[in-house]
Amino acid sequence: MGLRKDARRAVKLAKDIMWSRRAQRSLGVKLAEQEPLPPHRFRVGVYFADGKVNLYQLRQWYAPLAELAERHPVLILSRASGAALTLLDESPVPVAYVRRVADLERVIAEQDLHVVFYVNQNAKNFQMMRYGRRWHVFINHGESDKMYMTTNQFKAYDYSLIAGDAARARLEKVLWDYDFDKRAIPIGRPQADHYLDGAALPYTPDEREVVLYAPTWEGDRDAAAYGSIATHGVPLVQGLLATGRHRVIYRPHPRSGVVDHEYGAANRAIISAIEAANAADPTAQHVYDDGPKLGWQLAAADVAVVDISAMVYDRLAAGKPLLITRPANPEAQIDTSGYLQACEWLDVTDAAAMVARVDDVAHDVEALERLGLWVERYFGDPTPGVTTARFHAAVDHLMAEWERFAALHAADGDIDERDVRAGEQDDEELEA
Repeated sequence: MGLRKDARRAVKLAKDIMWSRRAQRSLGVKLAEQEPLPPHRFRVGVYFADGKVNLYQLRQWYAPLAELAERHPVLILSRASGAALTLLDESPVPVAYVRRVADLERVIAEQDLHVVFYVNQNAKNFQMMRYGRRWHVFINHGESDKMYMTTNQFKAYDYSLIAGDAARARLEKVLWDYDFDKRAIPIGRPQADHYLDGAALPYTPDEREVVLYAPTWEGDRDAAAYGSIATHGVPLVQGLLATGRHRVIYRPHPRSGVVDHEYGAANRAIISAIEAANAADPTAQHVYDDGPKLGWQLAAADVAVVDISAMVYDRLAAGKPLLITRPANPEAQIDTSGYLQACEWLDVTDAAAMVARVDDVAHDVEALERLGLWVERYFGDPTPGVTTARFHAAVDHLMAEWERFAALHAADGDIDERDVRAGEQDDEELEA
């Protein structure tokens, strides 16, 4: 067993190295075709040190960043070749590839970044955070009650943009001696203002009830084993496909199956079942969705079934019926101090019972009223446009604070922020 596992790892490592080198060559060609970035134009940077497998964390910010760029020019700083290659094709704002620290320092010298956003807790964030005279701001890649959302790493940033009252209450339990009034700025969920944005649906709406099933991955430890693909997923989707009354949108987490092969097999089984159902009845128009854009799924579905993940709160911001799968692993940690204390659960059971549960929640008026109360607690005023205005106001405030401190320190003179090792090549990057 151990030898087979080592062999798989060796094969994966070799494939990753070959893929990375091909990406480097392709990226070199694409960068040569790009116009140089205009100097001293960008005031907001978005630092992304991850590979393409985690681009979902950044993609959900595309629309809010594009709108923000109309008032404060935004530049994405990408450290990995695979991510940069994709970003150059799809990002709505300019991208700088900064593989080495020397590349990063060159861009910092050429631009006037007052605010730098971070969407995750990658260890390489600290290679950017070493540079002062700018605000380092954690904006995260979603809102949830997972233990990730209460990490003491929040303290590493000058500021954090949080969703609302629930996020602050969650953090107040664990962050000692932290100035929440100054450093934790509530903005709601700007992405919710862009869920549809005129997107064309991949199906023709009819009398079928649309069910979004958007599970997370299996996790890398028992405490975070929230994924449902291998427990709930196959019977749930097969049951919905069989009714003739439902249309399924299946959007699995991009990392599904990377740790547990059982989850990968269940994921493939669900995709195959959707293909077979569409072949048997083309009018069903079930959807397997692995596209980069997240939003229309949350707004279009009549009811959503999701795991404990940021998807709970992405859907919560839409204010529509929602079911959460109860983890089958008894070691999975569930924080019931927030929305999960009053949510609608979907337990592991047979297909018929799960379909019945979906139907019940889709038409439960009282459940929808309870949902509205939690929407306000997590995101504040859900009126379209309000959360975008709060996001812009937060950035305007940070810009004004930058100007204030720049004036206070105007006599300090220049400082040498260069890393003495900046000319060294980083280790060979490996991306899945």
